[in-house]
Amino acid sequence: MDIDFSLVLVILVSICGLLWLLDSLLIKKHRLQAVLNYESTHAKGKNEEQVTQTIAGLSQEPLLIEYAKSFFPVLLIVLMLRSFLVEPFQIPTGSMIPTLEVGDFILVNKYAYGIRLPVIGTKILDVDDPDRGEVMVFIPPHENKYYIKRVIGLPGDTIRYEDKRLYVNGEIIGEEFVDDILVDTNLGDLPGTLHLETINGVEHATQHISGIARQRSRTTWIIPNGHYFMMGDNRDNSSDSREWGTVPEKDIVGRAIAVWMHKDPGLNLPTFERNQRIK
Repeated sequence: MDIDFSLVLVILVSICGLLWLLDSLLIKKHRLQAVLNYESTHAKGKNEEQVTQTIAGLSQEPLLIEYAKSFFPVLLIVLMLRSFLVEPFQIPTGSMIPTLEVGDFILVNKYAYGIRLPVIGTKILDVDDPDRGEVMVFIPPHENKYYIKRVIGLPGDTIRYEDKRLYVNGEIIGEEFVDDILVDTNLGDLPGTLHLETINGVEHATQHISGIARQRSRTTWIIPNGHYFMMGDNRDNSSDSREWGTVPEKDIVGRAIAVWMHKDPGLNLPTFERNQRIK
């Protein structure tokens, strides 16, 4: 089960803020009143050190309130950074190999496609629209979890994918063979090919499994307004818009911009050898 960290942060910030507000409006008054009562009725005749210690105890904040005040600004800053600037993600599957590998930790620009409210995702400020060839994080129409794929089709485009070749608005996308490779699949390593594909001036690597093509009921799609067609760079081993349809604009999360760390599954130390800009 995926954890919605934005929701967790919103809840924690709200709890800490409410406790701080409750203390400022109500609880603090009782502490101050207790100090005044002590000074007027019990402090006389006692040594200064004892009086000071007693007043300090009466005016001391409850531990819960103290923690709430300490954590509130830190949590608020983290929430603002994750919601409106940059959020970290980890790549869980191999659908974007060879561009992104399983275990890559990436940074996602949250304001590239507009400023959105945390958790509910409502856009409050337009910035820019996704462009063909960019790598985008989003919530797919069939599952409430984050996916990452490459933007292939924009609103109004006609996309065709047939015989392992990609066509956008009737024009075949340029592809250059690089090398024969082994492709990691659920059936083990299978022979495949590595290519360099150029979409809208963005050159990136893709890979295919030789002699095997996933059977899909459609080969051509017309992209409706406000929707985007997404595909993984691991073309024969990716669940994407070819299966579950286009992604509505309201479900966009942000643009993937960089790999900042990598950790192989299991008991392995993280490395920074794959640090790179995502293109």
